[in-house]
Amino acid sequence: MAEQKFEVKGTFLMGEDWMPYTKVIEAPNEKQAEERTFAVIGSKHNLKRRYIKISGVTPVKSN
Repeated sequence: MAEQKFEVKGTFLMGEDWMPYTKVIEAPNEKQAEERTFAVIGSKHNLKRRYIKISGVTPVKSN
């Protein structure tokens, strides 16, 4: 299956504040894009999944 680009928006906990983020992730579907977002943000900021919230996943139109 071909990889698509998805824009994932949400917040993650940094210290005591919830910080917004927007990431463009390549994945075969929306669910996989969510999983990869958890992996990328979790490993970069050393966070568990409960400290990462996803508010929306939308496909990105490629030109």
